Amino acid sequence: MARIFDVVEYPKEMKDEIVHRFPETGVADMRIGSQVIVRESQNVVFMRDGRALDVLGPGRHTITTANIPLLTDFIGKAFGDRTPFTAEVFYVSMKEFADRKWGTPQPIIVRNPGVGLGVALLQGFGTYSFQVSDPQQFVNQIVGAQGYYRTSDIENRLRTMLLSKLQDLLGETTAKSNVLELIGLTDELSAGVRAKTQDDFLSIGLQLKSFYIGNLKPSDKSAEELRAMGMLDMQTYTQLQAADAMRDAAQNPSGGAGLTAGIGAGMGIGDALSSALRNRDQQDSAGVPAAAGAMPDVMTPAEAAQYLKVAAEDVVAAIEAGDLKARKIGSAYRISKESLQDFLKG
Repeated sequence: MARIFDVVEYPKEMKDEIVHRFPETGVADMRIGSQVIVRESQNVVFMRDGRALDVLGPGRHTITTANIPLLTDFIGKAFGDRTPFTAEVFYVSMKEFADRKWGTPQPIIVRNPGVGLGVALLQGFGTYSFQVSDPQQFVNQIVGAQGYYRTSDIENRLRTMLLSKLQDLLGETTAKSNVLELIGLTDELSAGVRAKTQDDFLSIGLQLKSFYIGNLKPSDKSAEELRAMGMLDMQTYTQLQAADAMRDAAQNPSGGAGLTAGIGAGMGIGDALSSALRNRDQQDSAGVPAAAGAMPDVMTPAEAAQYLKVAAEDVVAAIEAGDLKARKIGSAYRISKESLQDFLKG
């Protein structure tokens, strides 16, 4: 014989549960006069045959056709007021689910007017929080007949909404501000994402309570990765590849990260190399010596560094990494003009 529930409640905290169905499988056998207990941080969506009959707030509710009028459509008077009937009770947590994490799985490409290549790759992360605003809508649209629904079941969808609006907002903002200025606008960007995303959350019965950008920074990408993304022409790629090699060797002779592609791409060593090459061509064609004079046939690392406008240690690091050809005489290196030109060409 089926069990008839005279009292229905779900006393658990619902720490990571948004919705818990009672019972988790099947349906509850109830009757007129049964009681449903709803705690302060809960609402209950009372359903039968897939149709929502009512939403019950905190308190003790006695099931009658007076306080849930739609029951009259389902219960025949011929069976009397105490007849059992099947129903589904969905407990919905109404608390704020705080400190949810978001981050950019892939860098976001933005314009970077007036700096380096004119584009940048940004990565960011932070937190957000949400709350159920319409229990009946959320259960009908998202939960369906599942026995329980956790935050982990919907977080990917929410993060996709947020990142879509963040990317859209960054595109609008970088039309007027470069990346250096953009990083100082995290509060304004956070507020913009909240405003843009609110309607998407409300459409599924949720409310975005907060969105914070904890950090927004240039992405660490090498010249090879940038080129694979179609962001570099061959000349710029060659220059940045040389910059990668010099920086890797200087920072970690055994290997390490590439150049900082966000703000740094085309702004750091890459700019120094391309600027040196450009100046040399202009000065040689005008008959003006470059740096301390025209490029000699043989140079020391210090002389090559002066010509390139980089540190002598960077030149030595490139030699030791095998990227720049040089001859070692005793403890000193000597670099030919042809070797340096080949190095710059990549």
